[in-house]
Amino acid sequence: MPDVKVTYDKTVNAAYVYFTDPQVNVRSARMYPCDPINVDGMINLDFDEQGRLIGIEVLDATSKLPEYVLHAAERLDPEDC
Repeated sequence: MPDVKVTYDKTVNAAYVYFTDPQVNVRSARMYPCDPINVDGMINLDFDEQGRLIGIEVLDATSKLPEYVLHAAERLDPEDC
């Protein structure tokens, strides 16, 4: 299974799961918010121009993702925050 890049910013409690090659700059062409009733409106799916899923943004990440995922994620904030 390929490695999946995950970033986490504790300051805003947001994580991003990338499904693209980290060496390739792929831009989101369309964002689809998941049903806010079922997931509290905290997960957004990003798609490229060909309609492929390129990433998942998870807001309020500590309530949506397992702790081990957040600990292993690349930090985007100073860890002492």
